[in-house]
Amino acid sequence: MSRVSLFSSPLLLGFDDIERLLDRLGKTASDGYPPYNIERLTADTDASQHLRITLAVAGFGRDELQVQVEENQLVVRGKQKDDGSRAYLHRGIAARQFLKTFVLADGIEVMGASLEHGMLAVDLVRRQQEKLVKTIDIREGRG
Repeated sequence: MSRVSLFSSPLLLGFDDIERLLDRLGKTASDGYPPYNIERLTADTDASQHLRITLAVAGFGRDELQVQVEENQLVVRGKQKDDGSRAYLHRGIAARQFLKTFVLADGIEVMGASLEHGMLAVDLVRRQQEKLVKTIDIREGRG
């Protein structure tokens, strides 16, 4: 049985990627680890918008974290190395790996990332974009 969606309208050309993205977001939205904040920082005078995503990654070192931009997504990965030399009597802090993705709108750039006191901050900027208006010449005939 085929699935009918809002994006199957003939007026929405080329939105297949958005539909797949929404499906993926619905599946990963329930995972709350690691917890994170998204904040709007004070705007500069250049009309750009500055954002910061802060993830609570206590116990992870800089070499155990990876921040990448893959197509239109910010991907943050964390993988702790298991220290086999330790003999735990109780282990309440799990060495848990994670993958957290954030969809980036057009025009959003990742400016950098920093790790301090177990908090990973990823700074983003959205620059004011110029409105694009393009006039298409109309030719005679098909071709």
